[in-house]
Amino acid sequence: MAQPAPARPQVVYVMGSGHSGSTILGLTLGNCDGFVYAGELDNWLTRSGTSVLGGTERTRFWSEVRKRVANPEELFGTASQTHLERASAALRPESYGVRRKLRGEWARVTTQLYEALANVSDAPYVIDTAHFPLRARELKRLDGIDLHLIFLVRDPEQVVHSFTRFMNRHALAERFARVLSKNLDIWLTHVLSLGVFLRTPRTRRLFVRHEDFLAEPERVLQAILDLAGSPAATPDLASLRTGFPIQANRLIASASVSLVSKPHAKPRWGLTRLLQLPWEPIFARLRPRAGGDG
Repeated sequence: MAQPAPARPQVVYVMGSGHSGSTILGLTLGNCDGFVYAGELDNWLTRSGTSVLGGTERTRFWSEVRKRVANPEELFGTASQTHLERASAALRPESYGVRRKLRGEWARVTTQLYEALANVSDAPYVIDTAHFPLRARELKRLDGIDLHLIFLVRDPEQVVHSFTRFMNRHALAERFARVLSKNLDIWLTHVLSLGVFLRTPRTRRLFVRHEDFLAEPERVLQAILDLAGSPAATPDLASLRTGFPIQANRLIASASVSLVSKPHAKPRWGLTRLLQLPWEPIFARLRPRAGGDG
């Protein structure tokens, strides 16, 4: 039975690089009692409050959410993503002034969005997998929500492979440039994420490796539930409803998915692993941690 939504939404925010497994983590957690998986909510403004997918129930859900957010039109578009949320905003000198202008209205609209999602779904916990560490930094400023932060990390070789697997294997120069570009993006994201993570109280943060989640999904889920203070039980992993996330990876195109646990695979070695190797001792020391030796 669904738990009534409290006055202050409980936001579970998944932070880290794109293609790190946030969709399957969000979907699985969203099947726990009292949780709603909203997807990558940074896209609510870029898509003017509409979902990337259609369908009667999904359209009705997001239409009802939209009705409960007062006058968000001035923020519709990509400005808040570009200057307030994306990691690259840290490298844009012009973003500083824009952030100051956007921040107040963005805070109001974002707080109302979480409140609307909690009330429309009758769920106390809203799961946001927007990734961006700078979005997490802004969410920490909001007085109207309680934030629970998950720093999700995946084997970097797998992350980069997911971005390059469809490229022409014979276009070596282009492929090499793409690999280097993605590695720089991972570095920037991890630097910003680490800063946000360490400035978050231990009782409100959790470090999660995607590989640990696949190996021991129930254990990792329980750690997240404990972080959020939820009494919910872990769901049936063989039948996970996808719900109505506004945007995520292709998994949400299906009505339901299943999660099969997988043992840790032997890490692949390549250029990306060498470039990202300095992060391994840092991640090994982060606490609290779900799964693994945490």
